[in-house]
Amino acid sequence: MKKTIVGLGILLSLAACGDKRAALPSTQSPLGLERVVLYRNGIGYFERHGEVADDILRIRVRRDQVDDLLKSLTVIDESGRALSVSMPLDPESWASAALSSLEPGRGSLAQVLDGLRGTQVMLHTTVGRLRGRIVMVEKLIEEPASRRRDEPRGPQLRDYKVTLLEGDRLKTVQLSKVNDVTLLDGDLAMQLNRRLDASAGEGMFQQIEVAIRLAGADKHKLKVSYVVAAPMWKPTYRVVLPEQGDGSALLQGWAVVDNTSGEDWNSVDLALTSGEPIAFEYDLHTPRTVGRADLTESGVRKRAIVAMGETTWEEEPEEVEEEAKLAEADFDDEDMAFNEGGGGMGRREVRAKDRKAKKKRSSMATQSAPGGPVGGMSASKPEPAPAPADGVALEALRRSTQASARAQQVSGQTRFVLQDEVTVPNGSSTMVAVLNETVDAEQTFLYRPGGAGIGYESNPYRVVRFKNTSGFVLEPGPISIYAGGSFVGEGLSEAVGANTSATVPFAVEPSIIVSSSLRHEGGEMQIVRIVRGVLEVENFSRAETTWTVRGRDKDGYTVLVRQNKSGSAYELQAPPKGTETLPNAYLIPVAVPKGKVEGRLKVVEQTPSRTTLTIWDGRAVGLLDKLMVHTSVTPEIRKMLQPIVELRREIGKIDTEIAGLQTQKVEANQRLDETRKNLEAIKKDPAATALRKKLSARMDEFSKQGDELARRIVELQSTRLEKKIELDDMLENVDFRTTPTEKKGEPPKG
Repeated sequence: MKKTIVGLGILLSLAACGDKRAALPSTQSPLGLERVVLYRNGIGYFERHGEVADDILRIRVRRDQVDDLLKSLTVIDESGRALSVSMPLDPESWASAALSSLEPGRGSLAQVLDGLRGTQVMLHTTVGRLRGRIVMVEKLIEEPASRRRDEPRGPQLRDYKVTLLEGDRLKTVQLSKVNDVTLLDGDLAMQLNRRLDASAGEGMFQQIEVAIRLAGADKHKLKVSYVVAAPMWKPTYRVVLPEQGDGSALLQGWAVVDNTSGEDWNSVDLALTSGEPIAFEYDLHTPRTVGRADLTESGVRKRAIVAMGETTWEEEPEEVEEEAKLAEADFDDEDMAFNEGGGGMGRREVRAKDRKAKKKRSSMATQSAPGGPVGGMSASKPEPAPAPADGVALEALRRSTQASARAQQVSGQTRFVLQDEVTVPNGSSTMVAVLNETVDAEQTFLYRPGGAGIGYESNPYRVVRFKNTSGFVLEPGPISIYAGGSFVGEGLSEAVGANTSATVPFAVEPSIIVSSSLRHEGGEMQIVRIVRGVLEVENFSRAETTWTVRGRDKDGYTVLVRQNKSGSAYELQAPPKGTETLPNAYLIPVAVPKGKVEGRLKVVEQTPSRTTLTIWDGRAVGLLDKLMVHTSVTPEIRKMLQPIVELRREIGKIDTEIAGLQTQKVEANQRLDETRKNLEAIKKDPAATALRKKLSARMDEFSKQGDELARRIVELQSTRLEKKIELDDMLENVDFRTTPTEKKGEPPKG
């Protein structure tokens, strides 16, 4: 909410509406502003230097920024010391609890009145006027009086009952009958008006005086620094390509700085920091109370207990409320302070050394809006004007721009430190040149999945690729591209670190068509190792993508295709020359040869997932058979494995036969049981003598068949056990690995 109001005030100020509230600066101090460091996360570091001929330094700060100042304020007194920092309490902190419900989208008249308990009010109602102190506001739920008992329950009417105390009489009235309320407490009415002023954007521009007590000398030479909210600086770049398209290009960077502090920044040292230092809001101005346990009754809650046979006295356990657990924010004033190595104060020696040199240098090359340029664009030694050229030429633009900034690494963040003092009037946006470097660049084409937009689904982008050798981290921002003496497009880049490459699309190339086809293969398994009867197996899945690029160009060209990875487990097989790996994709060059219309490239991704099987697994026989015919198996290995494979195949046949016999035995037992039940059913029937004989003979047959099957199964199981022992002995010393070529290549096809 506060940020929205601040933004509105700034907008009105820049629009020159003459709002007096916005004229109040963030801070007012007798010390001169000498250094400003702006960040990309909505804060600014301000450093003031000067002398005070009193024992109190008074700084006036805007209400919305007092908390930031308190948690980051540092004072260095070269001739004394700072004793304490004091300020008046915010009177709104003593306002009634009802005022806290007045945030937009929250609160109701019933909540406000209930928060004003004990306050003298005058209620103007439809039945007359009621005066008194508010006792309570109760919720009422009434049903329509016209509803009959047999009618369904309809919507209920919700109302409130307000109770007032006048002398010794309690009066009640429904809130729906109240037309208006008069507050008879003038102080409360004033506080309510102040809260409404703050909600309307007025209260935040009021200032609070912070007094810093000093001791030790009559005059104090001070350095004061603090951090308060400030607009983030915004980068913008341009790349000027050479006429031949590839080679040395010009990379220029500008920073847009907004001064909404309420005061002019006259000849200040300005630095711009990239990165994301942590900064947060924390209320240090409003008083906070801490809840405590009430132990008043703990010493008197005693009573006697009578037990059978004897008398005793015993205290009940004291009922003590559990003390509230307060989460104290771990805050350290030094977290937001800065020193010389970290971006803070202590530059007096450097400033004294460079003061004369700075006076000889020209001011920083800047462009200001509104109000035109701030300072000139001249170097320390004037150069002759370049010869007239058509359009924007690379060398002419390089000579016409002065960017005197140096890079610093501060706690992992890159800082642009401007070498010349900068003037930024209040309420203006100023562009400051910070980068004017030569980099290696090239033009090429880039195809992303989905193409270059609606209507260009099959077309690539025309892109510029350059390596950031400037030593600076380039923050995200727009990049304008110039080639052939004119503007050819613009793009947007992510943050580009030092010595890293960037690929920036700036135009669509409709003359080139890119298409693809995808084919999946999977489920193929192969043995990669055998150790004592344990098979280590790879399961291969393949994704084969064929890219086709069509377009006529007599000189030939290359399109970078951004192919998303098929999955985290997939690996690119035999990457084409020039392939670049991204976090979730590949940049794969697809070339169209000189004089050709089409270029084609096949890209294979493969995912080997490994698992283990025992040699007794049903899939082991098939895997062993494939291994025996694979070309990578040498004759010596094949000779060693041959008896193992044959013996495992014999055991497999025995297992198959045993499984078949067990099925037959189950069927024979089922028939035997059915026949026994039928025979039992006709046991006492004198007319079923012949049927009983027939069923008895069948029972004997099924029983005999079952015995034969059981005997055969036992014989086979005995044979299988002997062969299993023999196979285990063969596998005891087997440690077979496939060759590296086989492991990395395609799975066997046998």
